Amino acid sequence: MKLTEGVVSDPSPCRNAWKGHIQDPASQRLTWNKSPKSVLVIKKIRDASLLQPFKELCVYLMEENNMIVYVEKKVLEDPAIVSDDNFGPVKKKFCTFREDYDDISNQIDFIICLGGDGTLLYASSLFQGSVPPVMAFHLGSLGFLTPFNFENFQSQVTQVIQGNAAVVLRSRLKVRVVKELRGKKMAVPNGISENGVLAADLDAEVGKQVMQYQVLNEVVIDRGPSSYLSNVDVYLDGHLITTVQGDGVIVSTPTGSTAYAAAAGASMIHPNVPAIMITPICPHSLSFRPIVVPAGVELKIMLSPEARNTVWVSFDGRRRQEIRHGDSISITTSCYPLPSICVRDPVSDWFESLAQCLHWNVRKKQAHFTEEEEEEGEEEEEVEEEEGEG
Repeated sequence: MKLTEGVVSDPSPCRNAWKGHIQDPASQRLTWNKSPKSVLVIKKIRDASLLQPFKELCVYLMEENNMIVYVEKKVLEDPAIVSDDNFGPVKKKFCTFREDYDDISNQIDFIICLGGDGTLLYASSLFQGSVPPVMAFHLGSLGFLTPFNFENFQSQVTQVIQGNAAVVLRSRLKVRVVKELRGKKMAVPNGISENGVLAADLDAEVGKQVMQYQVLNEVVIDRGPSSYLSNVDVYLDGHLITTVQGDGVIVSTPTGSTAYAAAAGASMIHPNVPAIMITPICPHSLSFRPIVVPAGVELKIMLSPEARNTVWVSFDGRRRQEIRHGDSISITTSCYPLPSICVRDPVSDWFESLAQCLHWNVRKKQAHFTEEEEEEGEEEEEVEEEEGEG
């Protein structure tokens, strides 16, 4: 079955550059080349509270919309689902897959996530190329990236199937890790390396291994268990821009700016802004502030020659591994963004998440003046004016 992609109508903002026209992010809409037939449902594992919503959603998709539903095999191995006889007829209709072994990238029309922000990050990791549109329901702890409430899921899913929805294109990072094998040969079962990395292969240089990742939130380089400061060189388009000495450095997308980067003191950036953020973690320099660089530049991070210890790297909190002298991490903007379906529009949804999840700018309101206080204030101003003239 071939993927029927959701296409985002996004005319070039610079087609008539002389008019100075910049496209409104809220104008990005989801359209289908043809009606979607297959959907991937991602459910947070080991969460009993999600079993009932999961069953209701799958029954609705299969019986009401006659859709093909894909789920990860381990989801159906949950004892509560296995022992549910009423759910038996529906279970037989599922198409299942195993992460890191089965490629479903060309079989999915769109994705529905049930859980917290981690489900969206997991969905991103399953697609190393083009990502189908993602509809994320807030059934987790935070829900910054999951704007939909499950209470009226039928009408909301129907609107998405009909193409009546706005989307935000969340940029991802394309990361390339080059490591020396150092005499240790990694097992590669079925084309997948032992740590689950897709597209692992040998570099043109002898003794090198290349791994590639698509990252939605951030790449984190940290000092790991070592008591020494991390010491890494950061290059931008081949030029050394700084050496990071501290607990580490975060390279994030605008989507990731409200995650680890925000906790480390970075600004929060709307996901429509084309940028890459570089944020130090507890730097050993008071002047080392987070910076924003243009999307599309290539960053390269390596251990400094004088580094006392190795560093560790993780990608959206996964695939954690050690980086040694001679290894390198190259990062740039991916050409495969993640289309995230909005409840209202990209601007409204983002500020709603800031308010509800992060309590952005929450404070007690200033009390207004009473009429007597206003009159006293006016009299004081008049006195000050007369004294000034005198």
